[in-house]
Amino acid sequence: QFSQLVSSDLKVLGRSSYTLCSDGQLLIRQVLHPETSKKNFLLSDCFYSFYDLRKEFHTCYPSSAAVKDQTIKTMAEYLGLGTDETEEDFGVWQVKTMVAIIFSMLSESCDHVFTEPETVKYKYETGPCSKSETVDSETVIRARGLPWQSSDQDIARFFKGLNIAKGGVALCLNAQGRRNGEALVRFVNSEQRDLALERHKHHMGSRYIEVYKATGEEFLKIAGGTSNEVAQFLSKENQVIIRMRGLPFTATQEDVLGFLGPECPVTGGKEGLLFVKYPDGRPTGDAFVLFSCEEYAQNALKKHKEILGKRYIELFRSTAAEVQQVLNRYMSTPLIPTLPTPIIPVMPPPYTIATGSIRDCVRLRGLPYTAGIDDILEFMGDATADIKPHGVHMVLNQQGRPSGDAFIQMKSADKAFMVAQKCHKKMMKDRYVEVFQCSGEEMNFVLMGGTLNRSGLSPPPCKLPCLSPPAYAAFQTAAVIPAEAALYQPQALLPTTRTPQASAAAPPTVTYYPAQAAQLYMNYTAYYPSPPVSPTTVGYIAAPPGAVAAAATATHTPILPQPGALVRMQGLPYNTGMKEILSFFQGYQ
Repeated sequence: QFSQLVSSDLKVLGRSSYTLCSDGQLLIRQVLHPETSKKNFLLSDCFYSFYDLRKEFHTCYPSSAAVKDQTIKTMAEYLGLGTDETEEDFGVWQVKTMVAIIFSMLSESCDHVFTEPETVKYKYETGPCSKSETVDSETVIRARGLPWQSSDQDIARFFKGLNIAKGGVALCLNAQGRRNGEALVRFVNSEQRDLALERHKHHMGSRYIEVYKATGEEFLKIAGGTSNEVAQFLSKENQVIIRMRGLPFTATQEDVLGFLGPECPVTGGKEGLLFVKYPDGRPTGDAFVLFSCEEYAQNALKKHKEILGKRYIELFRSTAAEVQQVLNRYMSTPLIPTLPTPIIPVMPPPYTIATGSIRDCVRLRGLPYTAGIDDILEFMGDATADIKPHGVHMVLNQQGRPSGDAFIQMKSADKAFMVAQKCHKKMMKDRYVEVFQCSGEEMNFVLMGGTLNRSGLSPPPCKLPCLSPPAYAAFQTAAVIPAEAALYQPQALLPTTRTPQASAAAPPTVTYYPAQAAQLYMNYTAYYPSPPVSPTTVGYIAAPPGAVAAAATATHTPILPQPGALVRMQGLPYNTGMKEILSFFQGYQ
């Protein structure tokens, strides 16, 4: 009705075109466009180009208030124009005042010319992004809580009315290559980004979307690419991208084109197909396909979970940024994952872990999970001077996270008793910590996976029948740490006097593979030795003294398994630990 009314008035004047002038941008960008998009209502062309009176006024009168502080009333007051706010009809006095302001700006004294209107993009443009591009951090946001099946066009529709940069929607993937409900969106300028932040917790369907600031580095990490093959594939603009997953490794371009059929022709035929491969050329089972229009893409999506060869194929909408992410991830994957740093047994004679029944240790229970060795030393106060070197052991759980327990080796049983009396139920970071006196044997049992409570000791769990709990005492334990960590000398945290030890103190660098690993209970907890052993978390493995000694006195040549003795396991559950792998291979040497 509005468009028809204006058009008829223009015909009377002998004109055919017009441009809207608004008080700021919110009504056009944040109200009309988002609301009509939600209601699937098409706006006429006049709503995609308009003049922002506040900006034009500030350009005409630079000494006036900043654009963000302008209102119709302040602009009128600046020009000395009166405002009649007694009009009862909504918005009438504002429009009359805007007309008066515009006439003042067009008068001969100002001679202002309206030349550069604000524009709203009709549609989101896809395109590639190079890692060498410079992305302004003031133009990027992170959207969180997206439906997992949402595409870049869906996200662009959520931000309808705001101008997204070309190729500016990057859907984030998790470690398994699946979408995680987040996206990074890049806008043409910071003004558009600030308007986007105002849509925090607006709804997409039945879900509310969280919108936060992000950085240009984060955007490039997700959307940037370096491959010429990908750049060439994405150079065809305004194409709909579909991702195919689960393809047979033997599938060819002809097989894929035949699977899609004539009802959904691929742009450029074979040129519109991109197979994802490992660095050595092996297929991953993923491919990306280009379609020239939405209709062809919809026909392709109808083939979701249809069979090709002996496998069902999954089809999803995709984006240029997702193509870059998937290619970057697979091309950076080593053919065989890098073996861990050679492990050497480190056994400084004076600092072996305590054994025996002398109660010269204390146990701290209920530590904050964020507590570190520094916090424990501060908690113990003056008693820190009575801690043995390397005497702080923080117990981790099976997931490698702090368990809230720690053991500390004191110089004598008397010192341990005094600490337990003084520090029991003392506060650390809003939590009270329980402190108990215990023996080195009890400490070792807990570090090896057992439990210690008021009812006494429970031995470590052991599925392997060949090793009974009492036999643990037969094996001397040794801390096993990465070679470079053993040579690292951090700043001393303990006040005990010590002569700096060079790397010569460490045994020869020998890769140690426990020969009887399949028959030994392997510890599933870990501890932090106090400095200077290692600045990082360290694994703790029980090993027979003979094997450790043999490794320590061996030649400098690393001891590797025989050729063909290594196997690689794929498809492990993500929570698999050493225990499960040993059980899986039980019965094999």
